[in-house]
Amino acid sequence: MNIVDLHDPTRVDRTPDAVEVLLSSGNFFQNNFKISRVELRLYSEHTDEKLGVFSLITSFVETDKGSIEMIYDEGFRGEGSLLRASKFLKSNLGISGLILRSVIALEEKLK
Repeated sequence: MNIVDLHDPTRVDRTPDAVEVLLSSGNFFQNNFKISRVELRLYSEHTDEKLGVFSLITSFVETDKGSIEMIYDEGFRGEGSLLRASKFLKSNLGISGLILRSVIALEEKLK
């Protein structure tokens, strides 16, 4: 089961403009879910003359019971927004929180 947990799922109904892989080893467990892949995905939506590109950054977590894509951040974040978000998660133990949030949402959707 692949779940897109966004108010408007059509926002991510295409190939992302960029992807940062945070975890791909496939041997991490959370709440009886085997986590095989964690990514941040960047979708550039539109450009404002003064503010620049409006970015949608989503988290994507793939498990043995399904996958889920959720909003991580959005807005006019400037150049390198995906790399900055990735570095922040890696340096602040944010990946585990991101995984837990995703697994809880996935559990609710699977009920």
